[in-house]
Amino acid sequence: MGTPATDVLKRAGIAFVSHTYVHDSRAASYGLEAAAALAVDPGRVFKTLMVAVDGELCVAVAAVDSQLDLKAVAAALGGKRARMADAATAERGTGYVVGGISPLGQKRAHRTVVDQSAGRWESVYVSGGRRGFDIELAPADFVALCGAVVAAITR
Repeated sequence: MGTPATDVLKRAGIAFVSHTYVHDSRAASYGLEAAAALAVDPGRVFKTLMVAVDGELCVAVAAVDSQLDLKAVAAALGGKRARMADAATAERGTGYVVGGISPLGQKRAHRTVVDQSAGRWESVYVSGGRRGFDIELAPADFVALCGAVVAAITR
């Protein structure tokens, strides 16, 4: 199951494991659905949220069982204000559809911040670029590949 995210990982020589599950279009939360379907602790499954920091589209990655702190995201990326990007902007800027936005292999590179809780795990799960498809990889590899800042960005 190849996607731009898996292509980036293969080109970089980074080890990862693909996980698929049947996506339920009625699911209230894509991330919690993935955690349940894959029988993984929700703190280990990370959602990709597109935010506008001082008007610039950026990526915030946080555990699916947490709530994003927009002030902390702005501060971590050196900005003053952050707000959630609307779905159409997120899809145009990443090349992915909402619910399947991967922080890897986006159409354009965006500044990225990853919640520090990722470091608690030997491996984490992020969207593989499609609904019903997650990638498991070491958090250090994921952070390095994204050129991400690591900070406390959740409440």
